[in-house]
Amino acid sequence: MPNQISEAKYETGDSDQTAQDALSQWVTFVLASERYGVDVMQVQEVLRLSEITPVPGSPHYVIGIINLRGNVVTVVDTRCLFSLMAAESDDHSRVIIVEVSGQVVGILVDSVAQVIEVPQSRIESVPKVGNDEHNRYIQGIYSEDDELFTLIDLNKLLSDTELGGGDLF
Repeated sequence: MPNQISEAKYETGDSDQTAQDALSQWVTFVLASERYGVDVMQVQEVLRLSEITPVPGSPHYVIGIINLRGNVVTVVDTRCLFSLMAAESDDHSRVIIVEVSGQVVGILVDSVAQVIEVPQSRIESVPKVGNDEHNRYIQGIYSEDDELFTLIDLNKLLSDTELGGGDLF
């Protein structure tokens, strides 16, 4: 999975002019039949679900820890962070290992779909619907082939202040 942001030229439908439009890459995943994306620049790897060791006294959103090549990595329940109903893990479940503010964290998702390239100009702002509690984690919305992708800002979702300050547990 290349970690790069490139620029590409796109033809506009109305004229023969070409415009520079920065592309960003997003690792897409599924939670409760909805599609989400995280910036590929923050993704280190995607793991099959393996044994996760619970940590007594950890916050409700922390499932536990895993040993990743000799390093202890905290795994958080993304469904819990998004206030979604809990679900049993299965063969499609994955842990996406991400780096946020110098801290390596695993996020449990229902499945990982693909890496998509998104022109910056096609990322739409978050619609104002109800309470802004969860909207602050959303960087934008991207639509492709009648599918909506909610693009997550991991820096806000997994920031120290959002997760209770300091370490994840």
